[in-house]
Amino acid sequence: MLQKITAATLLALAAGAVPAATTRYTLEPNYTQAVFHWDHLGFAHPAAQVSQGAGELAFDPADPARSSVSVTLPLSTLNTGVPALDEHLKSDDFFDVGKYPTATFTSVRVSRGAASGHFEVAGDLTLRGVTKPVTLDVTLLKTGTNPRDGLPTIGFDAATTLKRSDFGLGKYIPQVGDAIPVRLTSQAAESRAYAKYLADEAEAEKAAAAKDSAH
Repeated sequence: MLQKITAATLLALAAGAVPAATTRYTLEPNYTQAVFHWDHLGFAHPAAQVSQGAGELAFDPADPARSSVSVTLPLSTLNTGVPALDEHLKSDDFFDVGKYPTATFTSVRVSRGAASGHFEVAGDLTLRGVTKPVTLDVTLLKTGTNPRDGLPTIGFDAATTLKRSDFGLGKYIPQVGDAIPVRLTSQAAESRAYAKYLADEAEAEKAAAAKDSAH
């Protein structure tokens, strides 16, 4: 569903002013996720995943300063593998997902990192109604044609460490750690090609459904 919603918005965004050397990509929700873990009483480091992220990436490899990214992660997808823990983390003790259903990140500055293919992406993270500056250490994994769908595609990993108390998530500190390492991964397809691909898929599904109903 998120893929179809994203595709619907792409046509409206396509007219946006993006420098000619910059390629606009759409994050693919099925391959955009964040994993974070925490220190639990010093005995263990449990982890959780938030998936189905949606957003836009503008990337200029020659001039990273002209690049930008925005992503929204639906916190309803939070999964630790322990249902009772999932419900607790989604409650108002922590993320309060009913009131604050998403986490969002919007870049304000992109610069080259210390090594080739590495970038520093500074931006604003909004979580539980609180917005704070965050810097991501981003590694470009690959650019090229996706052999599965033929679309121009880019992929990257990113990492940062957050203080959960900065976002009103400070319950049980210091028994449960305040510093939260976060790793993100995302695959993104060139926006116009991706929009056409999704539209073609939707038409094919519609035609198949019509054929089935005719029998």
